[in-house]
Amino acid sequence: MAKALRVDPRDGVATLLHDALAGDVVTVGEGAEAGSLLLTADIGRGHKVALAPIAAGDPVVKYGFPIGTATQRIAPGAHVHSHNLKTGLEGTLAYRFDPVDTASRAIASTTTFEGYVRADGSVGTRNEIWILSTVGCVARTAERIAAKAAALVGDSVDGVHAFTHPHGCSQLGQDLEGTRTIMASLACHPNAGGVLIVGLGCEENQIRALLATIPTSRHGMIRTLTTQASGDEIAEGCALVAELAALARAERQTVGLDKLVLGVKCGGSDGLSGLTANPLVGRMSDRVTSAGGRVLVTEIPEIFGAEQMLMNRAASAPVFDRIVDVVNDFKRYFLDHGETVSENPSPGNVIGGITTLEEKSLGAVQKAGRAAVADVIDYGARVRIDGLTLLEAPGNDAVSSTALAAAGATAILFTTGRGTPLGFPVPTIKIASNTDLATRKPGWIDFDAGAVLEDGFPATEDALLARIMEVASGGETAAERNGEREIAIWKRGVTL
Repeated sequence: MAKALRVDPRDGVATLLHDALAGDVVTVGEGAEAGSLLLTADIGRGHKVALAPIAAGDPVVKYGFPIGTATQRIAPGAHVHSHNLKTGLEGTLAYRFDPVDTASRAIASTTTFEGYVRADGSVGTRNEIWILSTVGCVARTAERIAAKAAALVGDSVDGVHAFTHPHGCSQLGQDLEGTRTIMASLACHPNAGGVLIVGLGCEENQIRALLATIPTSRHGMIRTLTTQASGDEIAEGCALVAELAALARAERQTVGLDKLVLGVKCGGSDGLSGLTANPLVGRMSDRVTSAGGRVLVTEIPEIFGAEQMLMNRAASAPVFDRIVDVVNDFKRYFLDHGETVSENPSPGNVIGGITTLEEKSLGAVQKAGRAAVADVIDYGARVRIDGLTLLEAPGNDAVSSTALAAAGATAILFTTGRGTPLGFPVPTIKIASNTDLATRKPGWIDFDAGAVLEDGFPATEDALLARIMEVASGGETAAERNGEREIAIWKRGVTL
């Protein structure tokens, strides 16, 4: 017999945990509260079934909140999806601060990992040499230096990696500033024991201007190479990497969970993401923040429809005001480009059972756990305080994950119901929302959150925390094994 999960007692729909056919009887709930339902349509795993009659024009409720409006009468047992449900999202809104008690406080944790303690007190999960290109013209040059230098330095560091992009020239104003800010923040990352900045020489994103935005305390572990001024840029670059690798030698030390900076991200969600992977990651967020550590959450367009929940968790009125500004600025960004604020979910999300942006957002915000929102920072900025921080960035996987890394995340928890091979500058732990994906794509996936449906949250939570500590202590992720390490920069301006 197929099963369906009702998240909240107020919900008018439940989510199928298995594929089912019209005429099948589906069990909803567990134990004494379990009920059964006769399906009137074929419904796939992750998709929704109506539990009671829903009139045309009435809200459809999931997670205890409306996820849209019924466009026609929906009978019990019917499939609820794009054919009979539409979004209720429109433009910018006026929000009211209605604070909730988050009961957030630091709780001592005995959980530890083996990290690299830096002079400024930050702790890296890797000790690598990063090569950053100022402009797309030298992207391949940076990659060639990284490949050759890695063989030269051997295991004196954890690796040599080039992070390249197509920008840095023909940019103006805020657009150029965004590129420069991201590069400067990456250059300060605790996972980078040393940084080589490779430039061309004539680009807008000049090395001198970039260095001016990096704290001088970091300059001792940074070297620069202007290729137009070099006779043999590959040989010179390799020599500079070797110099940095010698300076960067370090040993791992035992540190507490409070020294972890966790970025949380979802990509390619399905109907189970909000039931398994995202709430599981939310529990990891709470573990880290309650221990005194730092968690970064982003993807502003993917909180539309659930933003009030985060706003009510603001640690103060000024933080609430900043969340409002970031959300409404992003909505205006959509509207100014002639797009609706509900221009989401993606085709893959829809196939996986997500119908509206409200539904996607209500599932996605669970990655942030229950802690108070302590701070809000701009795109490209670095995390400033302990606790939960909201970071301005779009939902795009590569752009937002790059922003998380630049902000200081030393590991990223990346939930997915569809799967992706992508990896980013810091260890990226891919967490499948369903066991089928984890089984089919073991080369992509690091952890199966589908286990929640069989083993429950406590046991699965402990298993995921153990995996995170293993990775933070040097254990490879699937993306690292596959050599998947990329960055992407948010392009917002004109190109000359």
